[in-house]
Amino acid sequence: MPSSTRASCSARSAWGREPVPAPKGRIAVLIEEHFDPSEFRDFNAFFPERGHAVDFVSHLWGQPSLTFGSNPDNGYVEEHVTVTLEVARLDPADYAGVVLIGAYAMDRLRYQAEVPGPGSRNKAPAVEFLRAAMAVPGLKVGTICHSLWLLCADRALLAGRRVTCAHNIVCDVENAGAEIVYADGGTADLVVDGDLITAKHPQVTREFMTAFVREIEAAG
Repeated sequence: MPSSTRASCSARSAWGREPVPAPKGRIAVLIEEHFDPSEFRDFNAFFPERGHAVDFVSHLWGQPSLTFGSNPDNGYVEEHVTVTLEVARLDPADYAGVVLIGAYAMDRLRYQAEVPGPGSRNKAPAVEFLRAAMAVPGLKVGTICHSLWLLCADRALLAGRRVTCAHNIVCDVENAGAEIVYADGGTADLVVDGDLITAKHPQVTREFMTAFVREIEAAG
């Protein structure tokens, strides 16, 4: 299910600046088509300002690069990002943290071209990357809104974990064995469960990023 490449600027040229040094390490942000544009802008600003460079990573389907567009929230695609880092070739231990961007991108990243049969393990490259990431002691993994979908691809990644997420994927997350934290008539805004930091929706992106950086720096 490769995304079609369209004329667009890269994340670097879109933001009009040279790559930012990363004195506190790099954060890998998993991304695909239909990502949340407000989170994209916030990640690009917040993490580098606090010493963490951002690498956007994805499955590239054998291509040297692919360009992905954000959700058309205001009737048009506001943001594009050109990704050159193939997730299957990355070692999560090289990163200070891993973030899964919100909206529908993570559903696309759990796609696998072939499914051997009932009970088979999801072998999508992004899912394999997350298995490795969550096995690295102290490595922080963050999800926001719909992005917990990617962890639902393997029950072993979520079973017994305390999390929050967008209201409309509650059933998926609970069926994957997670315990959703509820508050004020809905899912909680933010939950920290060990090395897993989860947030409800883009309206709490600032709180999510602040908690994610705090957890990274506390572990370091």
